[in-house]
Amino acid sequence: MVRTETEKRGMTVSALGGEANMVAVDEKQRGHAIERLKHPDNETREAWQVLHNTLEQVLPVAEAAGVSVAFEPEVNNVANTAQKSRRLIDEMGSPNLKVVMDAANLFGEGELPRMTEILDEAFDLLGDHIAIAHGKDLDHDGDAGHLAAGTGKLDYEHYVSLLCKLPFDVPIILHGLGEHQVDDCVAMRRRLERSNQPSTTLAGDSLPPQG
Repeated sequence: MVRTETEKRGMTVSALGGEANMVAVDEKQRGHAIERLKHPDNETREAWQVLHNTLEQVLPVAEAAGVSVAFEPEVNNVANTAQKSRRLIDEMGSPNLKVVMDAANLFGEGELPRMTEILDEAFDLLGDHIAIAHGKDLDHDGDAGHLAAGTGKLDYEHYVSLLCKLPFDVPIILHGLGEHQVDDCVAMRRRLERSNQPSTTLAGDSLPPQG
């Protein structure tokens, strides 16, 4: 059904959501992909080790199947900074471990004044490993909420310029927006892409399924 409808519309499915709690200590919880966890525990050595151990089991399966496992650097996650995310990639040593880049999720408490520096560092450390990008916006640092792209504080001109400088196509998924905001968000993204005159183009806009 999904394949038929996407092919009919000439659409491409760039990624499928498969969220899983990889840091749950209980094996049954990990096996059932429980999504929620207590965020303060993310900073513990135990959480890092559990994530490490889980990926050691998951990545060989992904490699054998020829698919990638992508995680999102986000202030509420175990890999909550670009530095930690790069450390995870280096430690796992798998070409199938990729990154979902969402610039709105990179800023901890008090970090918005350093936006350009933090974005540059994230792309320096993780750019080669980005599989897809998210397009939403924020009105504060920390757990940023969900604003439509271009309606908040994120420097979208710089974000898109960094995406356009990557030497490969990057699908960008717009979310956190209402149907009435779609046209403006897409137009903004395309205008910024044209102004950056990239050597490659972003691989089109897509939207998450509307429930």
